[in-house]
Amino acid sequence: MNIGEIARLAGVSRSTVSYALSGRRTVSDETRKRIEQVIAQAGYRPNAAARALKEGRTRTLGLVIPPASQRLTDMQLGFVASVVEAAARADLDVLLSPSGGDHDRSFERVITGQRVDGVILMEIRLDDARVTRLQQAGLPFVTIGRTAHPENMSWIDVDYAGLIGRCVHHLADLGHRHVALINRSAELVAAGYGPSHRALTGFTDAATQRDLKGITVCCADDAAAGQACMEQLLTEHPQITAIATVNEAALPGVQRALDDAGLAVPRDFSITGVVAQHWAEDFRPPLTAADVPAHDIGARAVELLQQRIAEPDSAPRHLLMAPPIALRASTGPAAARIAGH
Repeated sequence: MNIGEIARLAGVSRSTVSYALSGRRTVSDETRKRIEQVIAQAGYRPNAAARALKEGRTRTLGLVIPPASQRLTDMQLGFVASVVEAAARADLDVLLSPSGGDHDRSFERVITGQRVDGVILMEIRLDDARVTRLQQAGLPFVTIGRTAHPENMSWIDVDYAGLIGRCVHHLADLGHRHVALINRSAELVAAGYGPSHRALTGFTDAATQRDLKGITVCCADDAAAGQACMEQLLTEHPQITAIATVNEAALPGVQRALDDAGLAVPRDFSITGVVAQHWAEDFRPPLTAADVPAHDIGARAVELLQQRIAEPDSAPRHLLMAPPIALRASTGPAAARIAGH
């Protein structure tokens, strides 16, 4: 079954069938319905390669993810899943490509190989060479996250600085005077990873405003590191009564360390932060947190990229998301702690 056969069965010209399929010209409702009925009965599907050649588009989006050697966090996987789902709803395919180290060749092929109509870039650094390369190539792109100077690019991001600042203010309102930030890994911070730097800024600024004693530590993205980090904090800074975190993967270890120390949450110790919702709800007791809307972020990124592809000369768009802090059960009034409790 091809366009010519559909045209014969529907009693119209080949060009009319083509216009009905592409939407490039208006076709009467009666004619369109007749064509759609023939297509439905025949089970016809346009050839993707031929359609791409005719339209000058691949109908494929590139999604650049961290290197394959790294285990994606749940939040990153949420971004990937939501991008794929949103693209599917728009009848678009997604080509996944890692970047960083030996994977930069894959990233370069995506840019220069005419494989995609545009790119969504994840895990943005404050100074990100990938962003510069995409700008040089002139390929439409959108980033999840933003650089230090994001004015001339389209992006969607979470307000880590503002949200962590609000977490600190919440703890201060509860009477906590010694608080800590459990950040992402030292490697990510050194690489200029945007969320970790903005979380640090928000924490430091809020602690200064409220005249709190603030301690900041880096932690790898796993439970064992979270446990070691929490144990170190309790040993070296026994006066700390609360933490804020952007490291959701460390939370199970943080919980184990507090349990081993005999500290009940929130009676003896309070915890809050910016994490994916299921991490917050799985914590015991459920975590007071700003829930990162990973599903919405991925869907909005696809929407922004479609706009960039359709209107490449339009002004860049910026979406900064600041979800509310859900007050659950992990924060409470500060309690005096005794070293060795």
